[in-house]
Amino acid sequence: MTLAEATAPACTICRSGLYADELGHYACRPCTERIDGHLRALAGPDGLYAQLGGRLAPGSGSSGPAVSGSRSAPLPVRLEPLSLLARGGVVTILQTWLVDWHDLLGWGHPRWNGGMQQQLDQVVRALRVNLPWAAASHAAIDEFAREVGQLRRQCEQQVTGERPPLKVPVACPCGQILRITLDTAGARCVGCGEQYGHSELMDLPLAERRIAA
Repeated sequence: MTLAEATAPACTICRSGLYADELGHYACRPCTERIDGHLRALAGPDGLYAQLGGRLAPGSGSSGPAVSGSRSAPLPVRLEPLSLLARGGVVTILQTWLVDWHDLLGWGHPRWNGGMQQQLDQVVRALRVNLPWAAASHAAIDEFAREVGQLRRQCEQQVTGERPPLKVPVACPCGQILRITLDTAGARCVGCGEQYGHSELMDLPLAERRIAA
């Protein structure tokens, strides 16, 4: 990376250069649209959050019926989708972000009405309305993007039964190993602090497997 490339304005999420009308923003337009897509996928009567309710019964995942090798009775519900549905899960995480945004904007605490699905739809609507502001002004938009993307993937895995994407180890020039997937937007090396965008991560060499003595 050249000095000019290192100092040029870039999206904090994907590390791509910013267009003239995006200068001063923390997130580029494609990354902002990607976040909006994740939020839309979660909300609504047919959204991923609503579909989690149909995956609570043991064996309700698309990976097939639950099989137990013990004689003990199975749990009455599947814990993974329940943890996403309950307080502390998807809704609470998104509400925490909205509270943070309200604090930064000097607004009063947002109010939540109705059940969990109604609260989910309310917070998603508010986050989407204020997303352009966050992309332009919130220094932690990259963290928000990462958490929203993770929530969507976790819900999709419970709804469809798909396994998490395979993580591949790649080597930073400093020797640190980073574990990434094909969808990783960016990552920072904990060894040297270098920030990598998606294309830069894809260019890193695969880490050699260490053979135990």
